[in-house]
Amino acid sequence: MKKTELLAPAGDLEKLKIAVEYGADAVYFGGESFGLRAAARNLTIDEIREGVQYAQEKGRRAYLTLNIFAHNEDIYGLTEYLNKIKEIPIDAVIMSDPGMISLIKEKIPHADIHLSTQANTTNYKSAEFWFNQGIKRIVLARELSLKEIKEIRERTPENLELEAFIHGAMCISYSGRCLLSNYMADRDANRGACAHPCRWNYYLVEGQRPGEYFPVNEDDRGTYFFNSKDLCLIEHIPKLIDSGIGSLKIEGRMKSIYYVAVIVGAYRKAIDSYYNDPANYKLDPNWLKELKKVSHRNFTTGFYFEKPDATNQNYDTASYIRDYDFLGLVKSYDEKTQLATIEQRNKISLGDSVEIFGPYSDYFTQTIDMILDEQGEPIESAPHAQQIIKIRMAKPVSENFMIRGKGI
Repeated sequence: MKKTELLAPAGDLEKLKIAVEYGADAVYFGGESFGLRAAARNLTIDEIREGVQYAQEKGRRAYLTLNIFAHNEDIYGLTEYLNKIKEIPIDAVIMSDPGMISLIKEKIPHADIHLSTQANTTNYKSAEFWFNQGIKRIVLARELSLKEIKEIRERTPENLELEAFIHGAMCISYSGRCLLSNYMADRDANRGACAHPCRWNYYLVEGQRPGEYFPVNEDDRGTYFFNSKDLCLIEHIPKLIDSGIGSLKIEGRMKSIYYVAVIVGAYRKAIDSYYNDPANYKLDPNWLKELKKVSHRNFTTGFYFEKPDATNQNYDTASYIRDYDFLGLVKSYDEKTQLATIEQRNKISLGDSVEIFGPYSDYFTQTIDMILDEQGEPIESAPHAQQIIKIRMAKPVSENFMIRGKGI
């Protein structure tokens, strides 16, 4: 049985490596231009080369996003950019603009092309059209139900791959084609610079009463009627795989390495558990609990089972739920002394009760009873960002394990 791919976001080189270590079968990332996450750190050409090599040496795949809708001036720069990256063995390029697709066919004819969700593929005839243009994979529009996806799978060539989002932030506009940001902030969402005005709070203004602002409901903070809940489908892994989706995609190139580690780790366990024994597969409630330990909004299943209604929106706030803080990243571990070298990410203090987890493993809980600074001197807390410290571990750990603690 060919296993469904778990595809993870990589907003920078560190996140790419963490995604690979925590179990992603493939990663997708942007370069410094031409992708739809311009505010992410993204990867330089040298980092793309290093990241692709890192992923492929681990047996994983690496996809580059070039999925903006290009204006004339973008084409000139793209030509030069393609000439610089054409020798890097990227596994596929994710694109949406037909002109850019034709250009990459000209400049890098051997490149596999994945059609971005921005292209809004919602039916099997469109999928068939793009397949006939040489597209290897369709990243389906988020507005599709599981029933519709199954029909697309049944009515398209077997060697056309299908990919769909299964976790992360949802856009209230049609698969991301939004003009709110352009109009309200002069930032083009379709060129990677969305200001996310859908997350802002709004009031009602009556035309004959300028300057008088009325809340749409009885809440003095305003109302967030554009604000979708986050997509989460970990409870539906068998149905997703049975539908014929070949790649399950996690959203989040703007997220932290902690987010990438937790989300990838949870879905990795769920997918592996299903393939190990499909007939007796059961959802482990701990997987869903893990997903709730990163910053998130309340969850929804989007369009997969029925059209979203009012229950799929966050009307009260655009804020995230954040119950845990990412405290530190393990850089190395000494089995003899049981000391882990930690790169601090948030304040760690003696007496803190923390959870420690790593790739393909469950978390364990311990109390911090020893902290040493870089000179080996005992300290009571590590308050400085990315401070290097040593902590005694209750159980063995290894590089890329993470420490988290309950937020205040």
